[in-house]
This record gives sequence, C-alpha cells and structure tokens, in this order.
Amino acid sequence: MITQSCKDSLDMISVNDFRGLERIPAVMNELGCEVGDEHGQGPVVSKQRRIVVANQLPIRGYRNEGTKGWFFEFDKDSLVLQLKDGFPANTEVWYVGMLKVDVEKEDQEEVAQLMFHKFRCVPVFLTVDQKNKYYHGFCKHYLWPLFHYMLPLSPSHGGVRFDKSLWEGYIVANQLFANKVAEILWPDKDSVWVHDYHLMVLPSILRNRYTRVKLGFFLHSPFPSSEIYRTIPVREQILRSLLNCDLIGFHTFDYARHFLSCCSRLLGIDYQCKRGYIGLDYCGKTINIKILPVGIHMGQLESDLNMEQTATLAKQLKEKFEGKVVMVGVDDLDMFKGISLKFSAMGRLLEMHPELIGSVVLVQIANPARSRGKDVQEVRLETSVIAQQINNKYGKEGYEPIVFINDPLSALEKAAYYAISECCVVNAVRDGMNLVSYKYTVCRQGSPVLDKALGLNESDKRKSFLIVSEFIGCSPSLSGAYRVNPWDVNAVADAMYVGIHMKDEEKHLRHEKHYNYISSHDVAFWARSFDQDLDRACKEHHLKRYYNVGFGLNFRAAAVGKNFRMLTVETIVAAYNNTNSRLILLDYDGTMKPKSAVDKTPRNEVISILNCLCSDPKNIVFIVSGRGRDPLSKWFFPCEKLGISAEHGYFTRWTRDSQWETCSVAMDCDWKKTVEPVMEVYTATTDGSFIEHKESALVWHYQDADPDFGGCQAKELLDHLESVLANEPVVVKRGRQIVEVKPQGVSKGVVVEDLISSMRSKGKSPDFLFCIGDDRSDEDMFETIARLVGNPSLPPIAEVFACTVGHKPSKAKYYLDDTPDVIELLQGLATASVGPNGVSKGVVVEDLISSMRSKGKSPDFLFCIGDDRSDEDMFETIARLVGNPSLPPIAEVFACTVGHKPSKAKYYLDDTPDVIELLQGLATASVGPNVPSGSPLLIGGVDN
Repeated sequence: MITQSCKDSLDMISVNDFRGLERIPAVMNELGCEVGDEHGQGPVVSKQRRIVVANQLPIRGYRNEGTKGWFFEFDKDSLVLQLKDGFPANTEVWYVGMLKVDVEKEDQEEVAQLMFHKFRCVPVFLTVDQKNKYYHGFCKHYLWPLFHYMLPLSPSHGGVRFDKSLWEGYIVANQLFANKVAEILWPDKDSVWVHDYHLMVLPSILRNRYTRVKLGFFLHSPFPSSEIYRTIPVREQILRSLLNCDLIGFHTFDYARHFLSCCSRLLGIDYQCKRGYIGLDYCGKTINIKILPVGIHMGQLESDLNMEQTATLAKQLKEKFEGKVVMVGVDDLDMFKGISLKFSAMGRLLEMHPELIGSVVLVQIANPARSRGKDVQEVRLETSVIAQQINNKYGKEGYEPIVFINDPLSALEKAAYYAISECCVVNAVRDGMNLVSYKYTVCRQGSPVLDKALGLNESDKRKSFLIVSEFIGCSPSLSGAYRVNPWDVNAVADAMYVGIHMKDEEKHLRHEKHYNYISSHDVAFWARSFDQDLDRACKEHHLKRYYNVGFGLNFRAAAVGKNFRMLTVETIVAAYNNTNSRLILLDYDGTMKPKSAVDKTPRNEVISILNCLCSDPKNIVFIVSGRGRDPLSKWFFPCEKLGISAEHGYFTRWTRDSQWETCSVAMDCDWKKTVEPVMEVYTATTDGSFIEHKESALVWHYQDADPDFGGCQAKELLDHLESVLANEPVVVKRGRQIVEVKPQGVSKGVVVEDLISSMRSKGKSPDFLFCIGDDRSDEDMFETIARLVGNPSLPPIAEVFACTVGHKPSKAKYYLDDTPDVIELLQGLATASVGPNGVSKGVVVEDLISSMRSKGKSPDFLFCIGDDRSDEDMFETIARLVGNPSLPPIAEVFACTVGHKPSKAKYYLDDTPDVIELLQGLATASVGPNVPSGSPLLIGGVDN
C-alpha cells in the first residue's frame, strides 16, 4: 500500500525490499544475441560491467501467431543499445527496462529468462494500472509537457495537473526498476547509468541501499527554467534524488543552467567551476555536471546508406520529384514538434514567392506518437487540415506542395528521403536533442552504392542546408545551420527561400562543417566521455565514509573523509578535563548565530556559556569574526573576560576593559575611495544587495538578492575590483554571498598564530586548542592549525580540535551539523568548568571520600545520582575507585543516571518522581536509633 504523505512516499521503500533478490553470479557465460543459440562461449570473468537503466529495453518483440511463441531481437535504432560502443572492449553491458510489447502474466517468467540469458536484459513488468499511472499518467501527461514549458493552466490545456496518485504510481514503478537493478548489481564494481525523466527518483532508491555505487544520470529532455520547475509540488524531492547521483548529464548548457538555478533557489546549493568541470558541493560530496549532446551511430547509418534497398528507394524518389527542390521534415506526431507551424511557413513561402509553386515540395514524415490522448488527436487533425488547405490552394495536377506521410517508415526509407532532399527543416517549438539534422547531414554525404544509384561521382562536392529551431538541443552544435524562431512563420519561410537559392559552394562549406563535427561526436564519443567522467567522479568513493540523512525522498547519503568525523561532547570534554592551558576560538555568524537570523544579538544562553568558559582560569576564549568591533563590543558587553578579534583580526582585545590592538599591517585606507563608488554601482543595480562599512574593510552582501543574478554580479564585481586595485596593498575575496576588500596580511589564520605566540611568551603554551567556524574565512584558521600541529608552537601532547559547521569540504578534522549542535557542545565544555577553579564533580567525589577517610569514616555505602554530562565525571571517578584502597572492599556502590541514555553509571531511574521515591525509601530506612552503624555517602545532582 502507498503511504499517506506525498513527501514521505519513499518511506514505503525499505532496505528489506532488496533482500532475498537473486543476484547473477560474478562469473558469467559470454552469451550471444541470437534467440536460437543455446550455447555460450564458456565461462569468463567479467572485468567491467555497466548497467544501463532506461524506460524501455533495446529490444523488439512480437508473438508468432502460428506457434503462439515470442520472438525477440535487438533494436539497432535504440540509443541505449548504440551507446555500448563507447565502453571499453572488455565491458559487459546489462540493460534494465520495460519491453515495448505487453507480455501476459503467465509468459513473463519464461520471457524474463530468455531476456536474461540471451540478451543480458532484465525486463520490468508493470500491471496495466501501474503503467497507466507511471508512464501514461505522470510521465507523459504531467512531466513531459511541463519539461517542455507547458503548464497545466486548466484541466483542458497543457496536460494533467499534479495528481498524488500518479506521483505515487511513479514511485512504485521506480521501485520496481530498482528491484530489477538489485538482481544483477555488484555495487563495488558495477556502474549504473540511468536515463531520462521516467526514472528521476531511482537514484535515491539505489543510493539508499548501495552507498558507494557508481551512479550516473542523463536527461534527454529539456530541463525547464526555475519559474516552470518550481510549480511542481514534489520539486525538492526530485532534485534531491538526482543529487544522489555522482554525475548528471545534459545536452546543452541551457538545460544544465536551469538545473543549477533550481538547486540554488530551492536547496541553497551553489555550483563551482574548476579546471573545466562544473560541480555542486552537496552533503560532503561533489556532484558533477556533464554537458555534452548525444550523437548518432555513424556506422549503422552508413551501413544503411550502402544497402541496395536504400539506393533503389532513393533513385525512385529522385525520379518522382524530378525538377523539384525537396525539403524534408521527420518528426514525432506531438504538440511540441511544430509540424503545423512548418506547414504554415510553407504556405507563406508560396504566398510570398508564387514563382516557386510547382518547383518546391515539403515532404513531412510523421513518426507514430509515443503518448496517447486528446492532444495527439488534435495535432493529427490540425496538421492534416492545414496540409490539405495549402495543397488545395497551391496544388495542381501532379503537384502537391506538402507531401504528408502519416504512416510508419523504416530507417532505410527515411534515409532515402534524406539523401534526395536539398534542405531539412527541424521546426520543433521545444525538444531535448533531436537527431534528425544529424542523420540528414550524414545521408547527404552519401555512400558508394547510393552515389552510383543517384548518378554522383566520388569527387562531387556534397552539400546540405539545415533550418533548425532555436529551441532544440542540437541547435548550439550546428553553427552552420540557419536558426529560426519556429513561432515566426515569416522568418521560417524566409529561411526556406534562402535554402532554395543559396549557392552550392556555400551549402558545401556548411555541410562539411557539420559533417566533420557529427562524425567526430557520435554516440560512441558521447558514451565514452560520460563513462570516463563517471569514473573520475567516483574515484574518491573509497576514501570517504557515508551515513544516511533524512527520510523518504529527502534522503541523501552524506560523505565525510575517513579522518573527518562528527565532534562529540564526550570526545572534547575528555580532552578538556585533562588539560591546563586552553585556547578556544569561536566564529560568530553561522556558527553561534544562524546566518538567516534577523536579530544578530546573542541569546542569554550563549552569554551565560561564554561567561562560564571565561571564568575558568585555564581558558582563553576569543570570538574571531569578520564583524566590526563596534557591534561585537555591544553584543558581548556582558562578557567581561571574553577576547574579541574583529574584522578578521585587524582589531584585537583580550578582555572587555583592555585596549584594542591594531594588527601590524595597519595602513591608510585611501583605497576605500576607489572601492566604494564601484560597490555602490553594483548595489544600485542588484536589488537586495547592500554594502557593509568596516573600519578596515568594505563588504558587498548579496544574500537577499536573486541567487543567480547576485552570483553573476558578485563574479563581475570581483573581476572589476581586482582590476582597479591591482596596485593597492589589499586583497579582494569572495565569501559566502559576500565580496570583501580588506588589507593584505589580515586573516583569521594570522589571529591564531598571534594568540598562540602571545600565550607562549607568557609561559602558557596551549595544550588544548578548539577552533570552530562555518565560512571560507575560517578555513584560514583550520589551515594554520593543521600546519602548527607537530610544530614547536604547540606542546607535543596538545589536544587540537578544528571543527567546521555543516557537511562540506574543509581543512578541519571535525564537523558539527548546525548552530544548535555548536551551542550544545559549548554547554558541555562550560558544564565541565564548574566554579572559579574549574573543579569537576569527579574531583568533588574524591575530596569527600578523602575527607571521610581522614576522619576514620571511610564510606561503606556510596550512592551517587545525576542526569547531566557533568555528572558523568562522578560516575567515572566512582568506577575508578571501586576496588581501590580509597573504599573498603565490602563497600556498596550505586552510581545512577536519570533517564534512558548512554552513561558510565551502572543504574538508572526514569524521571525525577522516581528519584524522589527512592530517596523517600532511603529516608524511611533511616529510623532513629535502630539505624545500622556505618558511614554512608549520598551525592546527588541539584538541577533536575
């Protein structure tokens, strides 16, 4: 059954769903593809395996009506079959997907075995209801129109509106695909390549089970702009699922840019470009973005062109259209291919240039529609009506301006039409890639057999002319094509006229340019490039540890370095209690106060914790911030002994009453006169941005601006300022939604060195160093600390804790998740510092027992209870003293914590009332003169 909540729909998918599934052996028989072949080539060890997951398997099938048996063969036109040519020669490729034919339930097991052993295919069988919800419902009638920029503004326009039951059906289908992948997957060795929008939640399901699997995804449709995508109610779940991949591929930069914009606007994740690669920092991993349009299978198409059947068809067509210029279009019959607009442009061409009537023909081949519904019927009717109208108006005996072929044609027939056409018109209003123009160009290049049939010599210059829509994926790759706005019928008609009258030499040059690109960027090149990038993206899998975060479709696998781990209170307090000279350095914004907070004033709880830490004479505590000294002085006025390093260390004071010290590189700030006017221009042109004026620096903030525009402006401002300040002793840095200009030699790393140097000069070299922050500027501290470890600046036994806030690449060794975790950890340190002498409760226990022994009353009954972390000191001390001469050998010892939680105590009570009840029992046992002799010691916490 489906769970009740859309956002938690993946909760029904548990790890148990994958258990018990049969997995293929690691040693396989290398089997052929012929259905009748019952013999393999002997057992071989598979060196490399790729699992390609797509909505449909690359298989054609039909039932033999005579024998009632099934016949299957590979579909050589299938892209997912062709891409295997890009893999290394020793690669074993497996396919997971649905069959293109419906198989009755009683035949499914037999067909599945046939697919498995003969084709290395694992079929996914869906019930009629599942397929209707998943494919015909959510995929084709909701996602597909929306990804092509058509919003369901009304029930009768733009596909169906979001339907929870269809979404749940989509998840169920993706789960069934995942189950089939699990049957054949060896997660430590195999790579999984998922294709297209039908399977966008599959990555989360697979990653949830196989943390280190190599997982790639390629989207073959457009990815809409954020304005369109944000209308999807499950938008974040889909994005997070895709981000569970290691590599995500798109045909064009536009599609990738829209995806990155959605990640920024909806999830707050920014991308970075490094050495030619685009990456998103997400949960401690880099999710790589691949931009490369798919190509065609050159060998297969050239083989088709060299067949006698193709040559014969081409010769017949050439004779049929003798004396006419043929333009060709090949499109699926759907509402986004712009067929009716193409027909209208043809009518406009003949209207504007009547001299062309009788000498130009547009042949439009309509592929069968992949979806079903009212919209397909409307497109079929509209195109037929417009074609008929134009033919009636401009046609005559023996001549039809538009030849509309609304019947399926074979690949050979299409190749023949391409070969005899002077111009190809690809007029889609929106399409993912569209390889028609590629196939047309290759067919115009010809072949020996085809050239002979058409009366061409090998030395003849080949020529072609392409009219392509601006809104399809192949457009950026074809620089010699005539690009048009398909909605502008006049512009398309003009392009047709240009194509008809263009000189052969220019057509030849354009053709050569296209052919050279297409032949070198074929489907094998595309697959090989993606496969290599997927390997590169996964090369550090084994260097990281992973743990799961979130539930349902909000699940993600967070990655940390093998030496990068969460800092626990227990770990740091243990080191804290065993040291005597401590330096504690704390960032403020984003560390002790959320970045999103409007009121930046620290809470009373924070002030109390800081005062407690500062009151311990073993501690030196500093706030190290990029903020100015005035707001920091105001906010932390109640903290008398707190040190503050403001503006990244430009100003420093050791206590509230001490004087501010200026760093050694203090300088004239005349450079501000140059910087401020530049920043003001960018502030005026970037809504939501503002300038922060510091004494030593100027900072441009854009966290409240549009994420895309703000980031673009920040980059431009950075370049602008670096140019105008090239000869000034300042640095320009881009931080987290800021651009800052500050003096050279001022950084938080320098603060660390100066503070440690000062402590050493006073004979108090720190043996405990804790440093925490969340920003790029804090990485200077972490880097400095990493350099100082093992250096004479710190004692060899120094306890060092460099900690970042959030899961992200960092030079720190530890991390905490968020601001509340930071406060909790500081509270743990503060609790360990009880009283002005920093005495722990464990020491109190030892002192009390020692005092009783000195009076001849060594305790033979010891009861200790508490609920806080500081009480763990008591429990630890008691555990150490049991069996020690400090207590009599027959002493009764009861260390008890309050609540069910990990503890060093041996006993527990549930809550405060239980504690009172127990103490009442002890009090009742203490009845006047009849109390047994002895020396009991009772110690209890006070707060709770």
